[in-house]
Amino acid sequence: MCNEILIKLCLQSSTQLTVFLLCLFLNPSGDVRSEQQYQQQKFLHQSPGPPYRKDQHRGDSRGRGRGGWQGEHQSSSEEMPRYITVSTFAQARAAEIKAMLKAVAQKSSNSLVFQTLPRHMRRRAMSHNIKRLPRRLQEVARKEAEKAVHQKKEQSKTKCRKARRRHVNLVAEFNRRQRKNIWLETHIWHAKRFHMVKKWGYCLGNSPTEKCYRACYRAMTNHCLLQDLSYYCCLELTGKENELLRQLARICSVDAGLTFGAASCLSGRCEGSLNLHRADRYPEDMLGPVTFIWKPRYGSENRQLWIWMHPALKQNILNELKAIFQCSEPEEICIPEPITTLSQEEKQMDVVQSLGKKRKKEDKDGDKAVPVKKIIGDGTRDPFQSYSWVSQTTGIVISDQTMEILRYRLIGPLSHSVLTETLKAASIQTEMVDSESKLNNWWVENCKDSEKVSLHRRQTAIFELLEGISSPSEMPPGTILGLTVGDPRINLPKKKTKAIPDPEKYQDNDKVRQLYLEGVPVECAHSFIWDQDICKNVTENKISEQELNKMRAQLLVPGSQLDLGPCESKIPILLVQQPGKMAGEDRPGWGSGWDIYLPKGWGMAFWIPFIYRGVRVGGLQEASKHSEYQRIPHTPDDFPDCPAGMQFAKELESSLLDKFKRRPPAKRANYVKLGTLSPFICPWGQLVKSWEGRMKAPEEFVRPSSRHAEHCATEGHGFCDTKPEVVKEASPETGEVEETMEVSSEDAIKTEGDTGTQDFGERGETMRSDFTVLRSEKLLMQLSAWCYPTSGKDRRPRLVSRLGGKEMTEDVLLPILMSYPRALVWVNLSLLRKGNPELHAMICIPTEDDLVHLSKDRLFCGPQEPKHRDIFKHKVQKLKENKRKKKEEDNVKAQESNPPSVPEKETTEECKDLILGLWSGTLPDVTSHCSRTLLGYVTRGDFSLATGCGEALGFVSLTGLLYMLYSQPADKKGLVLLRTPASLQYRFARLSIEV
Repeated sequence: MCNEILIKLCLQSSTQLTVFLLCLFLNPSGDVRSEQQYQQQKFLHQSPGPPYRKDQHRGDSRGRGRGGWQGEHQSSSEEMPRYITVSTFAQARAAEIKAMLKAVAQKSSNSLVFQTLPRHMRRRAMSHNIKRLPRRLQEVARKEAEKAVHQKKEQSKTKCRKARRRHVNLVAEFNRRQRKNIWLETHIWHAKRFHMVKKWGYCLGNSPTEKCYRACYRAMTNHCLLQDLSYYCCLELTGKENELLRQLARICSVDAGLTFGAASCLSGRCEGSLNLHRADRYPEDMLGPVTFIWKPRYGSENRQLWIWMHPALKQNILNELKAIFQCSEPEEICIPEPITTLSQEEKQMDVVQSLGKKRKKEDKDGDKAVPVKKIIGDGTRDPFQSYSWVSQTTGIVISDQTMEILRYRLIGPLSHSVLTETLKAASIQTEMVDSESKLNNWWVENCKDSEKVSLHRRQTAIFELLEGISSPSEMPPGTILGLTVGDPRINLPKKKTKAIPDPEKYQDNDKVRQLYLEGVPVECAHSFIWDQDICKNVTENKISEQELNKMRAQLLVPGSQLDLGPCESKIPILLVQQPGKMAGEDRPGWGSGWDIYLPKGWGMAFWIPFIYRGVRVGGLQEASKHSEYQRIPHTPDDFPDCPAGMQFAKELESSLLDKFKRRPPAKRANYVKLGTLSPFICPWGQLVKSWEGRMKAPEEFVRPSSRHAEHCATEGHGFCDTKPEVVKEASPETGEVEETMEVSSEDAIKTEGDTGTQDFGERGETMRSDFTVLRSEKLLMQLSAWCYPTSGKDRRPRLVSRLGGKEMTEDVLLPILMSYPRALVWVNLSLLRKGNPELHAMICIPTEDDLVHLSKDRLFCGPQEPKHRDIFKHKVQKLKENKRKKKEEDNVKAQESNPPSVPEKETTEECKDLILGLWSGTLPDVTSHCSRTLLGYVTRGDFSLATGCGEALGFVSLTGLLYMLYSQPADKKGLVLLRTPASLQYRFARLSIEV
């Protein structure tokens, strides 16, 4: 209180009074004298001698004590001192005065001067007008204002919205924002209409903001859906054909299907697809699925090969290709400058900032600012990173063409109609418009060659025939058609229309029938898009949107079609047919369409004309549904044996676990009681190990029955189902008796030597070499035939005979089990009754009683899992209690000013692992934990709009599948049980393998 009064007095008093008050209030334990002593000192001053110093020391010693002169006043009845020696007293208290002045100069709070005034004296204008303050505070307020000006960040010159929305400033801002995540050329269009996500180094559209889930399905089924797949990566291999095929044969296998050397693909007339593995490691060490296109032979030994892959797989595949071709040295590190297509649109800016003229942007050097170039392609890549690698031994060159070639996908039966209405073949041009211009110079040179002109006309005729077909699925799978088209922006309709085929327009049915049977000739698959120099020329000489709009404004008849003549750009493209659903009997050809490959820089020029033909646009969610309805694995979700799939599973587990922890314990499922050991990740490694252990037991394939179960219990055979004991307990909440699963101590506590599935953070690392996915076509066809009933109403004798199924005998099954002891099989599941399968749902084997009950009652949905006992609940409660007690002890110690105790390391680790509702530590045997034997897990499941019932896709153990099919009756083969992680209800489903 005294210090505050002193500060206020200091602000109002003079300098001498301030010093006096400081000396008086700050610990005055120094030279304090009475009037008598002062007179004596004055007298002694007149005559020289040391008595003054003696007296001063005496006064010092007498004045010292607790409280200074107050201590002396309390000890004697002397009067208050009337005089002090200011200079000596101030010198003795110099340090204290200095500290006091420092404290006065510094602000003790963040409030401004006018905020320290009483409320009745404050005025709103004080915050910006210093003269409104009292005069004694104006100087301090002025200093505060100057300090605030220096602390303020320098505001940008283009701070108004009009300046921010200028094109050059927008492009510069967009280039800055895509340094970390690459933007596609259609990014801004998507960002206004889609929920955007950042994945795999790109910023991609996940799903539309409008409600169009069913509309997108209808577009894929009846009309056309458009997707931008430009984020897919392309690696180009150049070299001798024999050398390429010899090395590429090491990373794929004929056992899994066609390879790079397939005749139809090697000629260049069809696109191929396959799965890559590490060199000489099939069927292990999966790298991921790819598609590939060979450039048609054109009188040269060297061939070009494009390998397209998902961005999550790119780095692993690129490293493997460099290893097998021995490409260790980069060919040449070129730093490609981002090419601008707006060079005519963006004029050079002036820097002179004079009075009466608009402000112009200046760079740091003061020179004229260069217009900002829009990044096209992968311009955000590190300039010191290599783009191509060459092998000194084989001469093979690997080039990274990512984002150099754009890729759009049209899905639906009318996708060819959208193509034919949007694109028009380029006209023949033999003369240059301007000798100095480089526009279309490559096209003029090629038009002088009669063979190339003839080829272009044949390609045009085939492209026009596409309008007469009813669906792209009628074309041979993977058909490739090369073409050179004009600028699609010229043919824009006045408003959106819906592209519809017109079969009457083309009455030549013989040519269409020939196209169905023979496909596109090999020579018509040639395209100039393979030439990088031509693509660069086409990108650099693109006519800007601004110039096109100026030309439209100069038309005599507004709204009429613009005719550029020889000035129209010519763009080489490549059309690749996508076959759609090929496996299975139902909905053949569903989801077929066309992929279109373009040079970079022309993304929006083709995108908007497609939109004007009435297509729907889909994102990542629609791509996932497209593969789900085709019942094919989706990359990288459904490839658990490749590094990208393992990484995806880890990230998914982490996000689901975080979401689970965010909810309070009373509002989330207790998975321990539900018998779900791993609700957020599929423990594939432990699943196949458990079934392998069962297979090694004697009498593996014996049909399970109650008698056989008793026999196994007495004999100790491990392959028989070991059912946990069912105990009836009274529920503590309701008091009703309910069945609970008693977990055995052997299941709950595993031995230290067991290499089972680890905790959440470690499970992905143990999955790498634990299992493989079966991809042998012959074996998959055999399994597919065995999954169908051979008797009863659901039998399919024609399909089984076509698949060439053998009888299930031990002689047939044992070689399969010996060759693939730890294999998973991709399966499709369709629910018989109601139900909606979810992610990580459990696929289980039904018992004999379940099948008998289903035979008697066709409306029987499925059995129910008894509720399990939570063996971790008391541990969690005990930890909570210990934590509460420890907190109380720490609070008591804090009040007693003792340091809080450090928690033990073991206790904190145990507390971290224990989460109420989740299984803690190493998992027990996953196959026999519940009342129904576990067979596999669902990776994707939902209500299918295509079939009108719940459908799921997932993996099952090959050993478990053979065991189930061998033991099931002939009319019930392929029947399984599905149970979602947060439910106790099992539901019957039909299992099938489509090949």
